[in-house]
Amino acid sequence: MKTILSILATVSLLCVAARAEEPAKADPTKAAPMPKIPEGAEVITLGAGCFWCTEAVFQQVPGVLSVTSGYMGGASKNPTYEQICTGTTGHAEVTLVVFDPKKTTLTKILETFWHAHDPTSLNRQGADSGTQYRSAIFYSTDAQKAVAEKAKAEAGKEFSKPIVTEITKAPEFYPAEGYHQDFYRQNKNRNPYCRRVIAPKLQELGLKE
Repeated sequence: MKTILSILATVSLLCVAARAEEPAKADPTKAAPMPKIPEGAEVITLGAGCFWCTEAVFQQVPGVLSVTSGYMGGASKNPTYEQICTGTTGHAEVTLVVFDPKKTTLTKILETFWHAHDPTSLNRQGADSGTQYRSAIFYSTDAQKAVAEKAKAEAGKEFSKPIVTEITKAPEFYPAEGYHQDFYRQNKNRNPYCRRVIAPKLQELGLKE
């Protein structure tokens, strides 16, 4: 009996130790961590309406290393999704796109950007209305600014109405809560917005649903 009790005690201790070594799962209601920027990579931050849509698009663009949904352009620090949704914080829903300039260019990324939303619509994309859904390019360098302005001028020839996309030096980026990250991939089979809005957009752009 003592031998059996000794074995059970040992197994119990091993289980406790194993659980202690398991990494703690991130709280999905808390802000996600900042993305890692590999050496030589570039960053461009884009506002094109709901970041669930924008993220799903740019995750499929060749040369893009990572896409992080978040907030940018407002005055308050560490905003929450609930605060953003009021449209009073000044922040835009954005996606921070990290890309490898050896595999793609900012010009090519912006070509996708212009077609992934309506850049002539002021503070509105589809049913989403408010300054948080504004069209915006937040550049990291003066070189990116020049590329963005040239791309905007070229894209303007394709639209019947003026492009209203703002081009601004990138202020601080605040990652959105964890449950917003990789949203389409995690929810495409159960979330109505994914099925009715994001999937048709991906299909229209010739991307995988």
